[in-house]
Amino acid sequence: MDGVKITKRPKLKKPYMIVAWPGMGEVAFKAASYLVEKLKAEEFAVIPAEEFFYLTGSVIKEGILSVPDLPSGKFYFWKNKNGKNDLIIFISNAQPDLAKAEEYSKRILYVAKLFKIDTLVGFASMPLPIDHTQSPAVWFAATHPEIRESLKKYNLNMLNEGQVSGMNGLFLGIAKQEGFKGFCLLGEMPLYTIQIDNPKAAQAVLVVFSKIYDIKIDFAGLVEQVHAMEAEINKLMDYLKTGTPGQPTPINEEEIEKIKRALSQLTKLPVSVKDRIEKLFAEATSDLKKAHELKAELDKWNVYKDYEDRFLDLFRNAKDKGN
Repeated sequence: MDGVKITKRPKLKKPYMIVAWPGMGEVAFKAASYLVEKLKAEEFAVIPAEEFFYLTGSVIKEGILSVPDLPSGKFYFWKNKNGKNDLIIFISNAQPDLAKAEEYSKRILYVAKLFKIDTLVGFASMPLPIDHTQSPAVWFAATHPEIRESLKKYNLNMLNEGQVSGMNGLFLGIAKQEGFKGFCLLGEMPLYTIQIDNPKAAQAVLVVFSKIYDIKIDFAGLVEQVHAMEAEINKLMDYLKTGTPGQPTPINEEEIEKIKRALSQLTKLPVSVKDRIEKLFAEATSDLKKAHELKAELDKWNVYKDYEDRFLDLFRNAKDKGN
């Protein structure tokens, strides 16, 4: 195929394929990149970037300006000596314009068909109102009912409704249309940390992935990154609480929580969450007992203040009807 440059044709045993792009917290990209590094996977094909990417600026290093390289999309393979399935990993260090997502995806699926891939696996992040010190849970979504049922035994949280944005989510939908099956593993991460790397969420999805496919992975490197990142976040929080020597304390614990909530607001609520909130408002209008469930949902996403007037109106209207 003109759109894929294959430099090697490895003989693989019933391989499955992982696909990953950068996204919130770099969860997918970091997880797949770490897997390539630790498994010592070998590069064997690449998607030429010229059709899908263009230059947007120059880079400067040590005062010298130059034109950067275009983003790369590379395929790696790994032969599993101790298991039934080998592995292909596709990683791109940038997402293409989503207007070209279908064509880009078909280049990847060409390779999947070439190697008779049975299952495609994606990684993604799951931003939630949790704290950075918490252990992240892992969620999943599958392309077919039988895969959904097979994943339930791993005690994962099932994403009943919603969406996985960007290529990390869109690709699996396009793949399903082309006759492939697969699933996505989503690692939880705090809403207020979406702009920084989240190795903890990446580790969480890899731990689950390694259990599903019985692959031994050395997580020492990721654990080290997790500790380093948490230490940096804790330092920032400590500074915000205590300030610098000889200067007054800038903010207190309550204000720290306000900062977290404010940062959380920078991330738009998923469409599925907004729909659920509206549904609960409608239900609470006719059955005030639903107000408790509604309040819990608003608190969960730190948006009660945004809906406070509407929420209180439920009780005012109920009282008026009672009169």
